[in-house]
Amino acid sequence: MSFVSSRSNALPSATLPFSIYLLSLCSFAFGLSEFIAAGLLTPMARDLHASVAAAGGAIAAYALGAAIGAPVLTAMLARRPTRQILVATMLVLAVGSAAMAAAPALDALLGVRFAVGLAHGVFMAVASHAATSLVDPARAGRALSIVWLGLTLALAGGVPLGTWLGAVSSWRAVFAAIGVLALCGGVGLRFAMPAARQDAGAASALASLRAILRPPLLLAAGVAALVSVATFSFFTYVSPFLLQLGGLDGRWLGAAMLCFGACAIGGNLLGGWCADRPSALRATVLALAALALNLLGFYLLRAQPLAMLALCGTLGLLFFALVTLSTMRLLRLARQHCPGSDAVAAGLNIAAFNAGTAAGGALGGALIVAFGLPSIAIGGALAALLAMLLLWFQSKK
Repeated sequence: MSFVSSRSNALPSATLPFSIYLLSLCSFAFGLSEFIAAGLLTPMARDLHASVAAAGGAIAAYALGAAIGAPVLTAMLARRPTRQILVATMLVLAVGSAAMAAAPALDALLGVRFAVGLAHGVFMAVASHAATSLVDPARAGRALSIVWLGLTLALAGGVPLGTWLGAVSSWRAVFAAIGVLALCGGVGLRFAMPAARQDAGAASALASLRAILRPPLLLAAGVAALVSVATFSFFTYVSPFLLQLGGLDGRWLGAAMLCFGACAIGGNLLGGWCADRPSALRATVLALAALALNLLGFYLLRAQPLAMLALCGTLGLLFFALVTLSTMRLLRLARQHCPGSDAVAAGLNIAAFNAGTAAGGALGGALIVAFGLPSIAIGGALAALLAMLLLWFQSKK
């Protein structure tokens, strides 16, 4: 996967290419498609004559598709032109969104969401590689953070807006709107992305799959997975934690979620800035230590409402900064250990974060059953410390 103009010929510039902002718009569309299901779960369940628990499978089906599609399908498409892959995945999102809007039953909806999840994984993997290839190496982290910013904006602003639209209109109208946005993004990429060509230097599908099994890449993916485990073992249950243990009401909970989303945007940009610094590894270690302290703070300060707001904000900042730092680290390791497999390495990172999110939710549930609700903060802090130790171990090898 490459472009006619290679990164080696790219000249430093004060601005990023317009196509990177289009990639961010497209990642916003994919992110909205993934996250909006949580806000529309009740009307979806009612309209499709299913229980809320069964409708929750719409979230799991999408995440499973993304986890599979990111490394596996990206490897299978390794020698296809980059622009072609990106446009094709946006068309899948556009058609899939229309199919979700017209879904007659829950089973059909779950199948479509799994398919769109596959396209999501491929898009984010290839877009991450493309963004860093379109600029000079000194700005690769910033370019990557802009692409991932679309996902953050979808979570912070798109989901509340989409949930409101679903309330005043219907959940089907929300998915139809996502389809239109995806179609516009795909058309924009078709004309704004540099002319693509088949890359003879790209690794074959089999070689790419073998590459991601190399120990340095697996260890880096393990760190990414633990970051998600640490965050989502707590954040999956943040609502009962704040309401029951913190004594907050619904307004405070809304403010906490707003703090998380707003600071997540800053975390994306901060992670990109740190990734471009020579001390990126040190910044990652410090961010992991801060994540552990942040989660420990939830346990120690759970009776302090203002502290809860501040900790929710710093949790969003630290997690999304670590997403960008981890993705950039895996891309650099891939260029060092298995050139030609950059996009597949980015896919491995996406799969690791999705797997970590699922495992974190399961861990949090198990901790609540065994030790009570406060224990999820301790469990998350220990997972963050484990990620820091794993990263330190890898850096010493």
